[in-house]
Parts: sequence; C-alpha cells; structure tokens
Amino acid sequence: MSGAEKITVRILVNGEAREALVEPRTLLVDFLRENLNLTGTHIGCDTTYCGACTVLLNGRTVKSCTLFAPMADGGEITTVEGLSSKDGALHPVQNAFAECHGLQCGYCTPGLLLSTVHLLSKVAKPTEKQIRKAIAGNTCRCTGYQNILKAIRMAAGEMEKR
Repeated sequence: MSGAEKITVRILVNGEAREALVEPRTLLVDFLRENLNLTGTHIGCDTTYCGACTVLLNGRTVKSCTLFAPMADGGEITTVEGLSSKDGALHPVQNAFAECHGLQCGYCTPGLLLSTVHLLSKVAKPTEKQIRKAIAGNTCRCTGYQNILKAIRMAAGEMEKR
C-alpha cells in the first residue's frame, strides 16, 4: 500500500520511550515485532483465541493481534522482554515457569507469563478458579496445564515473600 498516510506512534515500552512512523492499520503485534524488534510477542492466530500475542497495556492484558498500534499511542506497554530486571535476573514468574516445567515449545509462554504477572499484581494469593480464569485466554497445545498451574502457584508464593 504505497502512498498511504503514516502516523507517529509514541509508546513507553518496557520503561523506554519508543516511537515509529506506521500506517494507521498497523497491528500492535506488528508494531512491536517489526518496528521495535521485540519478537517475544508471538503471532499465533490473529483472532485473539490463542493469547500468544498478549502484552500489558496500561497495566491490563490485551491481545496485540487485534489492537491497532495507534490505539496504544501515549500508553505504557510491558512485553515479555520487559519482565527481567536490568541486570538480567528473571522475574519470579519466569523463574517459576522454568522451575515447574510450565512450558514446552514456548510459543504460548510470553502470553501466559504476562497474564500471570497481571493476575498476581491484582491478587496475591489467587484461588485455582482465579488462576484458571486469568489464563483462560491463553492456549497451550503442548502441556496439560498442570505444570503451568503449579508454576503460577509457585510464583504467587515467591512474589508474596518480596
């Protein structure tokens, strides 16, 4: 689509001010992956079903495959790349997923991690029902979810100690 009007999108991503000139129809997932080179956010289904594209926008989980980048202009986004600390230490949720084998192929992992971070930012000791509801928008085709649930419970315990 040559000659299409482009607009500047400015977003705080993982604590860093970022901007790019994009077509108004650019999806947030494409903005993150192609314009900002943050490829941890995955494209799985383009329908919001799988949750591989989940990011935090202004503290809430969103499916970036169905949100236009200009809709996030002026917002604050956390991607999976933003979970670890500046010194490279993993976030407690990342550690728990690794410890509990809460991932296999890893394709769904970024979305599950961010959904878990969001849940634990709201509920320190989530019930099984709350955990299942929080990750309901994330599909994992490799695991039986048991280790994912175990990892979330472990992360909740670790974060409570902080």
